[in-house]
Amino acid sequence: MPITQRAATLAEVLDELTAEGAPELTERYPDGSLRCYACGHRCLIKQGRRGICKVRFNRGGKLMVPMNYVAALACDPTEKKPFFHVLPGSDTLTFGMLGCDLHCAYCQNWLTSQALRDEAAGTLPRFVTADRLVSLAQSYGAQLIGSSYNEPLITAEWAVEVFKRAKAAGLRTAFISNGNATPQVLDFLRPWTDCYKIDLKAMNDRSYRQLGGVLDNILETIKMVHKRGFWEEIVTLVVPGFNDSEDELRRAAEFIASVSPDIPWHVTAFHQDYKMTDNPNTTAEQLIRACEIGRRAGLRYVYAGNLPGRVGRWENTYCPRCDELLVERYGFVVRRVRVTPDGHCPTCGATIPGIWS
Repeated sequence: MPITQRAATLAEVLDELTAEGAPELTERYPDGSLRCYACGHRCLIKQGRRGICKVRFNRGGKLMVPMNYVAALACDPTEKKPFFHVLPGSDTLTFGMLGCDLHCAYCQNWLTSQALRDEAAGTLPRFVTADRLVSLAQSYGAQLIGSSYNEPLITAEWAVEVFKRAKAAGLRTAFISNGNATPQVLDFLRPWTDCYKIDLKAMNDRSYRQLGGVLDNILETIKMVHKRGFWEEIVTLVVPGFNDSEDELRRAAEFIASVSPDIPWHVTAFHQDYKMTDNPNTTAEQLIRACEIGRRAGLRYVYAGNLPGRVGRWENTYCPRCDELLVERYGFVVRRVRVTPDGHCPTCGATIPGIWS
């Protein structure tokens, strides 16, 4: 998509808030063009041109990438990310920048993610340092810092800049991503990143291409993230008429279970947003059906989100061995935690995977 006049002005502002990209994510060619490995598009960027994300560009043979600003910032429950097996009841200071490598019609963060594609998105950057973000997290009592709101893969260098300081301060770190990654960017992130959330948006490649992605890239990322030892949770926004058939949900659940049955799968409720206003909102009954499909596929931890109090047991964490209630929730509110600090069921001693202390 071309950059509009307003977006072009915004791009000029953002171009000043940049630094040279990480060598681990850059391949150089003799003619001055570059290959970027921040996301699965692996853009070949000629001098003076931009990648698909619009925020990584080639200036004189150097890959320039976003740095030292935020366009969204909030301190809210870690369950909202959502991570249900990471320090229940904690808060995460979450920051985001501008731009995305996808263009989902139902994006709930389109004011930041589509700022360089859509005239209606008017979010502006605010200068900040990595140290300031860590100080804010500490002042709010947050136990994690997370990168979200736009697609953090395309701003991976900034995330690592923040995460290095966060880890030194004793905080956990989290990446909230669409999962369109590469081996290079995951290796770049891994030393500084504890938790990784991936959106598995569909199990149909044609649907993924409508959003600007490729299904196989996302499935490979899910496997690579697990193999590298990030704590991983997966979300599928259940959109009626788009990805909610029993066959598609079953294939999603079976794929996750084939990687590990211990990966939590969150099925969340769609509500009409951005450019997708014809599909009906997801009902509680549809979420419960998706949860039951996930359980039958062998997943041990399946959760229904966005409809608090309407999905029964699917908001809570239960022991897969003895069915003891371990974490009781209402929406993002954690009412009770009974998992031991070293990650076990207090009744039968079963190991409950996650980060509990």
